[in-house]
Amino acid sequence: MKLTTILAAWIAVAAASPLTAAEDHQQHQAPAHLQLSLDQGRKWATDEPLRAGMENIRSSMAGNLERIHNGKLTSERYHALGTAIQQQVTTIITQCKLDPQADAMLHIVISDLLSGADAMQGKGDMAPASGAHKVVEALNAYGDYFNHPGWRSLP
Repeated sequence: MKLTTILAAWIAVAAASPLTAAEDHQQHQAPAHLQLSLDQGRKWATDEPLRAGMENIRSSMAGNLERIHNGKLTSERYHALGTAIQQQVTTIITQCKLDPQADAMLHIVISDLLSGADAMQGKGDMAPASGAHKVVEALNAYGDYFNHPGWRSLP
């Protein structure tokens, strides 16, 4: 099933019923048996919408890392950052057109981005700083497994 189909179903369900954040997020979790891997030893192909969205998320995180590491990011800023990440993920999912295997690998990264963004917004049991760490890990994994010229990992 294409990631865009999953997102469209998620948006329809979210708009139609008052699901909790945990219930919404369950639909974006990658299957437990699926792990990031390369495409026969090569990084997975990307497209422009994916690269643009991931650059935007990376840029947002990079601009806040010092305050996150120093414990100086406010809860309001964490919430805004988590919301911005979710918006970028929505754009990626609706515009990105990858082949099914690359799409499945991207789903793993997307799941981690959304889980981290949820925590940054105070949803669930994970602390906002831990959510930010999860987002950084997801961004770095994206760079390890997806062909994105010029991609730079975050510290």
